[in-house]
Order: sequence, then structure tokens, then C-alpha cells
Amino acid sequence: MTPPHTAPRVTPQQAWDTFAAGNDRFVAGASAHPNQNVERRSELVNTQTPDVALFGCSDSRLAAEIIFDCGLGDLFIARNMGHVVAESITASMEYAVTELGASLIVVLAHDSCGAVAAAIDQSSRTPSETTASVQNTLAPIQPAVQQLWLRNNTDTPYADASKIDANAVGRIHLAATVNELLRTSRAISDAVDAGKLAVVGCQYRLTEGRAVPYTVVGPVELELAPLD
Repeated sequence: MTPPHTAPRVTPQQAWDTFAAGNDRFVAGASAHPNQNVERRSELVNTQTPDVALFGCSDSRLAAEIIFDCGLGDLFIARNMGHVVAESITASMEYAVTELGASLIVVLAHDSCGAVAAAIDQSSRTPSETTASVQNTLAPIQPAVQQLWLRNNTDTPYADASKIDANAVGRIHLAATVNELLRTSRAISDAVDAGKLAVVGCQYRLTEGRAVPYTVVGPVELELAPLD
């Protein structure tokens, strides 16, 4: 087991509690906007010590520092379309844990996700035309489409967008993303195994503004919503 080069400053539970409290303030319309002043900017010139690393969808409605009411230096963030694990994403999360001392990774999905809708379309009988790069990015989401579709539809493997719950597909893909991040990174898995890191998967509800946790690996106690 290879320990992180930089020890975490807080426990995964402490990191989650602070993170979740920021979202609670945002939902309540009582954001404090911490760590957004000149002094904070100056103290971060030569260092950064984020306790939370966030891997989320690139959607413009998921402005992490706003919805979790935090500021400069509080989150180490990597985002792409549909929160699809790639080597650059794994490396970014590893860096946050091993070099910066983060004790929590949050994977952030959201409802009404365009990438999920596109993956459903690409899993249909007549998929829309798109670029090769988009097709390749959507491919890791399509197993979640098939998993949900084939639960109740065995007459055809082709998904019908009008008959499938896209948000449920998103939650299945969310859990798969957490698993894939752990599978592709021994450094992250070792940190979880040592009790120094937790990985929490959340789906953000656009109307409510709340990030709801659906899956967790590591030493954090929280109330999980059911994936189904």
C-alpha cells in the first residue's frame, strides 16, 4: 500500500460535513460566500490545500463553488461531459489526494443531463448523427442505458427515450463512475482502504439546488437516497 505523499488535514467525515453544509446554505438562499476576498487570493499565491476534490459534469448549471458555497482554494475540480472517467480525470483526482491532501472526492451528476439524453439517443434504433469524439465520450454511459432498459424491456435492445427514466440512467452511471474511478486508480483505492479518503457520488437536483448522495465508499456516515 502506497500512502499519500501529503497527509489529509481533516477526516473524510469532516470534509463531507463542511461540503454538505455549504450546499445546505445555497439551498436555503443563505450563502456566506466564504474565501472570496483579497486576503484569500493573496494567501493562495504559492500554495493550495483543498480538502475536497470534485469530478463533475461540464454542464453550465453545475457551478461548484456557487452550489456548495465555498471559495478560492476550497475545491480541486475536474469536469467533462457526462462525468466520464478518462486518464486525465484519474490523474487529476490522484493529484488532489496524494499531493494536495484532499480527504474527499465527490462525483457530481445531475438531473436533466444532456449527455445522458444523448447516450439514450445513441442507444436507440435510429441514433442521431454526431461526431466521433462525442460518440466515444458517450459510450461509457450507454451500459447504464442498457442496464435500465433491459430490466423491463426484453423485446428489443434498442432504448426508447419516451419509455426510460433518464434521471435513473444518470444515477446508474453515477455509481458506475465511482466504481470506475476506484478501479482505475490504485492510489485512490489505497487511500480509501487506509481510511484517509472517501468517495461520494451525488446527483444534483436543478430545481431544488440540492446535491443528493446516492453512493459512498470510505469512512463517511451519511443518509443515501436509493439508486432506483
